[in-house]
Amino acid sequence: MEGKADNQQSVVKLVAAFEEHCRSCSLAGEENEEEKDQQGRRGLSFKCLRSLRYKIREDNWRRPQGPGLEPGSQEPEEKKIALELLETEQAYVNRLHLLDQVFYKELMKEAKTGKTIPEEVVKMIFSNISSIYQFHAEFFLPELRKRMEDWNRNPRIGDVIQKLAPFLKMYGEYVKNFDKAVELITAWSEKSPPFQELIADIQKRKVCANLTLQHHMLEPVQRIPRYELLLKDYVRKLPPQSPDRGDAEKALEMIFMVAKHSNAAIAEMERLQNLWVVYQRLGLEDDIVDPSNELIKEGPIQKISTRNNSTSEKYLFLFNNMLLYCVPKVIQVGAEFQVHLRMDVEGMKVRELKDIEFPHTFLVSGKQRTLELQARSGEEMNAWIKAFQDAIDRKEKRSETFKTAVHGLETDTPAVKTEELGRRAPQWVRDNLVTMCMRCKEPFNAITRRRHHCRACGYVVCARCSDYKAELQYDGNRPNRVCQECYIFLTGHTVLEDREGKHKGILEKGAAEVSSRSLLCSSLQLLDKNGKGSTRGWFVIPQDDPLVLYIYAAPQDVRAHTSIPLLGYQVRDMPQSESRHLFQLAQSRQVFTFVADTEELKRRWMRAMARSAAGITHPEEEEEEDAGPCDEAE
Repeated sequence: MEGKADNQQSVVKLVAAFEEHCRSCSLAGEENEEEKDQQGRRGLSFKCLRSLRYKIREDNWRRPQGPGLEPGSQEPEEKKIALELLETEQAYVNRLHLLDQVFYKELMKEAKTGKTIPEEVVKMIFSNISSIYQFHAEFFLPELRKRMEDWNRNPRIGDVIQKLAPFLKMYGEYVKNFDKAVELITAWSEKSPPFQELIADIQKRKVCANLTLQHHMLEPVQRIPRYELLLKDYVRKLPPQSPDRGDAEKALEMIFMVAKHSNAAIAEMERLQNLWVVYQRLGLEDDIVDPSNELIKEGPIQKISTRNNSTSEKYLFLFNNMLLYCVPKVIQVGAEFQVHLRMDVEGMKVRELKDIEFPHTFLVSGKQRTLELQARSGEEMNAWIKAFQDAIDRKEKRSETFKTAVHGLETDTPAVKTEELGRRAPQWVRDNLVTMCMRCKEPFNAITRRRHHCRACGYVVCARCSDYKAELQYDGNRPNRVCQECYIFLTGHTVLEDREGKHKGILEKGAAEVSSRSLLCSSLQLLDKNGKGSTRGWFVIPQDDPLVLYIYAAPQDVRAHTSIPLLGYQVRDMPQSESRHLFQLAQSRQVFTFVADTEELKRRWMRAMARSAAGITHPEEEEEEDAGPCDEAE
């Protein structure tokens, strides 16, 4: 096969090179005899055998002509291929005889003495090789030989292959067991010297052709793909009107299904092996070891704390039916990770969070808990969201499509739908995003009014507003601390201090609620009169009150601490000072000086304030985008 690319080297050439290497080692002399014996006992590595298993390419392992055919023979092409099939089948049966009647038989005889290796281990190594050998030696090869002897009268093989192809599904068991068999050979060669010596003794025989037991065991794994390639070529070379075309095409389809069955067995075997490795890293906990699981994605992640506004490193294992939220163990003896939380994929939701302070953040909300997680990049975040969504879709493929994107500002208050209250863990509002109780609106302090979280809605509330307990379904119906509003909804009980219907004052507009319907909102700094100190807050111009600027201490506060009527004010630009982007609101002797984070944000605020100061209440038109805010004010 001259002219073939180097990367299309065949398995036969690789094995031939190995044989040549063994021969050169034997000719190197008796002085390296011990080293050669050790190499023969070891055989090829497990990794090498796994890579050889798939290296079958069309025409790169084929012989150029069938047995007894001279170069330039006028025999039909389809007959040459049929003869090649017969020749390779005879060689294959000889290899199966070696595996079953020599290796397996002699190892079982030795195992029955009880001195080398248990009989069960030998059976596990060779799997169902006896059934495979019996089928090919007593059925397939005789039928094929008989048909080739009668070729001139009945030139066809499709019906023979079609009749016997269903029996080839027995290869699935052998292929599935192959990697385990190689591991057992390696392990027991180290554990039992008599076992190793017996295998090495057989490998030295002429019938083994200087190849190891592992090499011979690889042959059945590769046999089905070779049938498929030969039969494809046979069908391609058949004349259009050949009486064998129909049977041959059907036989090819059946062989294809057998190969698919074999490949599925390989995939299932590798899935189980990978799953077992993961379970070992998790410490083989009984409640998570399940062979039906499928690992979808794993990797490190940052968990955002709602308490102290910091992040900590965690590790996620996402399976088809659950998420394992883990922490790396400091002393990795046995397990590599410790499972802190298990969340069911059923009922899970995932969405991206628009968070300025923590970029690349997404929310995973499950029945047991809600997690705010931060990826290292936008690409990694998207990969995690896609993996979660794929798992959710597969779990809920018959239910309505889950909506992953929640479009809105970064200040959207995480709210649990009324029908889900208590049934799924809420997203907790971070402590640093509020300065007052989200129910009674009293300011927090470190001594008399501390922060607490309602376990039903996730709001940050004071002790008085959360002095209630209600059973929550997502927490196994255990009593949990909840706010007054959630307590009334979940239990149906009334309380004496019910504030329902209380009229909201002018400042009692929630920052998140107002921000979601605002002309402009962002964080700014307000300088004091001497220009030295400053206070950072959340500033909003609402759409329904466009002539007033509301100032909140934090973006999730439910009450503004200050409001400034903008009508009649002048907006002044100020030169940049020490990388600070300054501008002012001025009216008579009243002056407010603001600091924006960027020059672009400063321009937006100047334009919005100038429109409000001029009494313009409708939203800014697109064609006015280029107009200067100070010009509009004038």
